[in-house]
Amino acid sequence: MKKDLILIGGGGHCKSCIDVIEQTEEFNIVGILDKKELTGNKILSYDIIGTDEDILKFKKCSFLITVGQIKSSAVRRNIYHNLVANELNLATVISPRAYVSKHASIGKGTIVMHDAMINSAVTVGCNCIINTKALIEHDTVVGNHCHISTSAVLNGNCKIGDDVFMGSNATLANQIIVTDEVIVGAGVTVIKNINSKGIYTG
Repeated sequence: MKKDLILIGGGGHCKSCIDVIEQTEEFNIVGILDKKELTGNKILSYDIIGTDEDILKFKKCSFLITVGQIKSSAVRRNIYHNLVANELNLATVISPRAYVSKHASIGKGTIVMHDAMINSAVTVGCNCIINTKALIEHDTVVGNHCHISTSAVLNGNCKIGDDVFMGSNATLANQIIVTDEVIVGAGVTVIKNINSKGIYTG
């Protein structure tokens, strides 16, 4: 039996999430929460049925935060803490086209998108986006509220803090540590630890 699911955020990332969710065949998308003025509109074939102030109306459903994350994780993080504070259930969504090792751990509210690979002994935190074709190698730890973008590579034994954004095609060498609240630019190769928050462009 499919689980009823509410999506929070109706932008471009939501469309990508819908495609993954539909292919899992695990969830029935009840609707999307977004800005009040967008209520009644559709995203793909799904209705925007309210705002995030309406979450308690759907407390029997699971939730997935489908707001995108390019620079700051603040919006996604705030929604996550609101859901947790209200003791609501966060879905974990894994594309059937992704590979997730049975020895890996994926946190609540995280989505693993098409063709991503998460290998043995990896730990991914809560409310993360592991985007299309991202690769996370053995023994790497990814914190909460992170976005590992399309085709980014995290090699073995890395440790990523909370609220980190890894840009498309960015690469971490082996055993790299990245502190909280770091933005690694697209295409950047990181060969030394990043110990201070901010934007890293190599």
